[in-house]
Amino acid sequence: MKKIGYLGAGVWGYGLACLLASKGYEVVSWSIEEEAVAFMQEKREHPKLKGFLAPPSLSFTTDISEALTGQDLVVEGVTSAGIRHVFQTVKEIGVPDCPIILTSKGIEQNTGLLLTEVVLEVLGQEHKDQIGCLSGPSIAQEVLEGLPSSVVCSAYNPDVIPLIHEVFSTTTFRVYPNFDINGVELGGALKNIIAIACGISDGLGFGDNAKAALMTRGLHEIRKLAVTKGCKPETLNGLAGMGDLCVTCLSKFSRNYRFGRLIAEGYEPEAAKKEIGMVVEGTYTCLSAMQIAKKSDIEVPITESVYKVVYENMSPKEAVKWLLQRATKEEYL
Repeated sequence: MKKIGYLGAGVWGYGLACLLASKGYEVVSWSIEEEAVAFMQEKREHPKLKGFLAPPSLSFTTDISEALTGQDLVVEGVTSAGIRHVFQTVKEIGVPDCPIILTSKGIEQNTGLLLTEVVLEVLGQEHKDQIGCLSGPSIAQEVLEGLPSSVVCSAYNPDVIPLIHEVFSTTTFRVYPNFDINGVELGGALKNIIAIACGISDGLGFGDNAKAALMTRGLHEIRKLAVTKGCKPETLNGLAGMGDLCVTCLSKFSRNYRFGRLIAEGYEPEAAKKEIGMVVEGTYTCLSAMQIAKKSDIEVPITESVYKVVYENMSPKEAVKWLLQRATKEEYL
């Protein structure tokens, strides 16, 4: 039986921890949130996912050392804003001698680093061969229900990829290997921004034509930014790009899409986040994406419009007007 430490117990973290524990692995899930951990210990379910009971081999703790010591695998599921701090703690305690798999999706603000790059910078180059990631279209509730899902995994060390594939694969959770780790990560991070735009569009009643245009042109923006990280364009046509973009822009469970709808309904950004009650990664990554775009002189109008709404108090209708007034160019893909 493999022993797995899971860092982070949000909705997605809980969903994946349950999946791993359902395979018979001994999983220790860590969170800094004492009330949430106490609730999960007592009720055996997540406070935001009622009705999905944790398997017997899944335990919960507020002691990060317990989740790191003696493990065969460590999985990360914290926020993109918090990942540097968490892994600084990991380094202080002692980096475990096992693969470390990231499942969060984002780009660090100010540095422009992908999350695997953040962890690598914190832990040191000597730990590069341990680091991998899992990404793709995967709504936690549907994974917990055992509905069919397909994702993609990658790693700096090709030998780690088959391990990720083996550990996470089930009869309903299909894992595809991919050796383009930057492409896998970038697609998963940037699609959240486009999902906010789609939520705003739906909230304003613009219909499916508008949403289809946002998703298509949004993917184009993701591909343009991918150049800065040396990603393979075909990766973004797959599960980590188009696949994740579809589910995040279309699902009723998508917090980024819901955030956009609330904004369109008149909520201020902070009030919308509070209403959702969970981290909205697209708002964090939006700033990172704009920093990269400006540094590389890349036009990303959909991303910029979301940025203006979230950070510059532009109204959703003004943002749409700003988008539509842009000059039309030949479609380039």
